[in-house]
Amino acid sequence: MEETDRAILTELGRDGRQSYTDLAEKVGLSVSAVHQRVRRLEQRGVIRGYAARLDHEALGLPLTAFVAIRPIDPSQPDDAPERLADLPEIEACYSVAGDDFYMLLVRVASPADLERLLQEIRKAANVATRTTVVLSTPYEGRPPQIR
Repeated sequence: MEETDRAILTELGRDGRQSYTDLAEKVGLSVSAVHQRVRRLEQRGVIRGYAARLDHEALGLPLTAFVAIRPIDPSQPDDAPERLADLPEIEACYSVAGDDFYMLLVRVASPADLERLLQEIRKAANVATRTTVVLSTPYEGRPPQIR
């Protein structure tokens, strides 16, 4: 990947809503050149989309937890992500190495809601769970270092 593309990605990681004019000024290209490069990065799948960072507390979802899951019967099909896809409280599902099969990032309104969600997860996917509740989040969603 070219240095100019790295610079564009770094700037977009900091602020994905900035104009092509501002972006062009920061990376030292014309607006049309930046627009073309961004479009190519999107077409190649390097940029997969743009999103707003939400304040989950303001949305009434102050409780964040990580839920590790592993199948009760390992001989069963590995389809937990599909079985859990309809639960809106699950923000992310990561396939992981180690004792667990998947790690879920969940956001809920209360401990009672977390308990209800855990029961739903266990029932829907026939899995055992291990939960870690987040006490605070010093940082998240930091842009990656582009190399």
